[in-house]
Amino acid sequence: MRTLLATAAALALGAGAAHADFTLTILHTNDVHDRFEPVTSSGSSCGAEDDAAGKCFGGVARLVTATREAREAAVNPVVLDGGDWFQGTLFYTRYKHAAAAEFIDRIGYDAMAVGNHELDDGPEELAALADAVDTPLLAANMDTSSEPLLTGKIAAHVVLEVGGEKIGVIGLTPQDNDELASPGPNLTFSAPAPAVQAEVDELTGQGIDKIILLSHSGYSVDQQIADQTHGVDVIVGGHSHTLLGTGEGAAGPYPTMVNGVPIVQAEAYSMYLGELVVTFDDDGRVIAADGAPKLLDASVAEDPEAAARVAELAGPLEEIRARQIGETEAAIEGDRDVCRQRECSMGNLVAEAQLARVADQGVQISLVNGGGLRASIDAGPVTMGEVLTVLPFNNTLSTFQITGAQLKEALENGVSQMADGGGRFPQVAGMRYTVDPAAPVGQRVSEVMVGDQPLDMAAEYMAVSNNYVRNGGDGYDSFVDAKNAYDFGPDLADVVAEYLSAHQPYTPFTDGRITVK
Repeated sequence: MRTLLATAAALALGAGAAHADFTLTILHTNDVHDRFEPVTSSGSSCGAEDDAAGKCFGGVARLVTATREAREAAVNPVVLDGGDWFQGTLFYTRYKHAAAAEFIDRIGYDAMAVGNHELDDGPEELAALADAVDTPLLAANMDTSSEPLLTGKIAAHVVLEVGGEKIGVIGLTPQDNDELASPGPNLTFSAPAPAVQAEVDELTGQGIDKIILLSHSGYSVDQQIADQTHGVDVIVGGHSHTLLGTGEGAAGPYPTMVNGVPIVQAEAYSMYLGELVVTFDDDGRVIAADGAPKLLDASVAEDPEAAARVAELAGPLEEIRARQIGETEAAIEGDRDVCRQRECSMGNLVAEAQLARVADQGVQISLVNGGGLRASIDAGPVTMGEVLTVLPFNNTLSTFQITGAQLKEALENGVSQMADGGGRFPQVAGMRYTVDPAAPVGQRVSEVMVGDQPLDMAAEYMAVSNNYVRNGGDGYDSFVDAKNAYDFGPDLADVVAEYLSAHQPYTPFTDGRITVK
């Protein structure tokens, strides 16, 4: 671990002391999710041939180059990451924290927020990451006092010395990590705004008047924090994989200004490097903030050493990844902006595969959390590596018995965070439903059909999902005490691969099973 007072490389701001203003360049990434290799525009695996043809983006070798060049050209640079380096490809499955730690240090981040996926394997892997990197890991709203593995390893804030100025950086992790990850029984998480304000007050009490919030909370929550706190100068975000800027697909401007606070984020999967240039006056007030996320396309050269190391780590994975398991006639849509808000073809594929695997056990309905779908699959041959990129969590099939009332409660939970792109959105098979996001809480879901029959609240149904959802993940508390639960079925990625192989060539589809008013 780096000490709480870290020194970032600084460039001279200009000759003489006549200039009271201070310029800081914030270089930032978020939600890399083990995309060490280049990816397609949808975040799925990119073949070497397509990459050579300039059709792919990102990868840590490009990120190393882009960060180094931007740091060298910038005035007073700091390099920050918004969390979630863990989970998403076979690299994490095989190497856990170790590969991520290597590239985090190679890039040289000055601070990193703790993402929810850093806790997918409990506090052990997060503790191992903290031990392995020089970068301070931050989470002001995570109480580690009862977790010995993390004692002294996660800070609420860090103070960076840049260009002769002290910069306070506060970290946030999601408040609902208990639902999103597997943090274990000893960690607790508090509301973001009060936690941030407490750290701001402590830093300003030390005379620090330039404060950055490094927030793995999502674009919507970051805007709420900006509105509910005072003293934060800049928010660098993550978690929601939000692209900001002026181009196609941008969710808002870069930066997004709320209550005078510039908010930035740089999508995900190592595809972008954000660069925000902030000017402070002599009293520490932001008087200018401008920049843009840079797309790391073929024009960005790969760092040779980083590329060679990625290839070396990829070697043991190739046999698994290269195995072709089928072909799809069209792209299978797994984009988070689709699968977390409405029916998507990837959701239908996975839900149907789950149901087909256990239909002979009397299972009638299948439910998939949209956040469990991590990528799309492009048209053409489908490899096991692509399936594992979509479903990287090593989840198993879970079967269980629930009442119609429990299912209705589960669906209400599933649609409760549509506006924020919550991962709990339910993709389904064996059933249909209608959702009105504007309806009152508890009344958003209607017209639920199981097969060709209306949902009977008193009846009992056999259901299938994954073990994460069945055990209450993503807020599915109504499944925790389900009858006849069995969580030890086959690996979900294997189930989907076998289903694709049995339906050749596969034709992706949506059929209106989810109606959004």
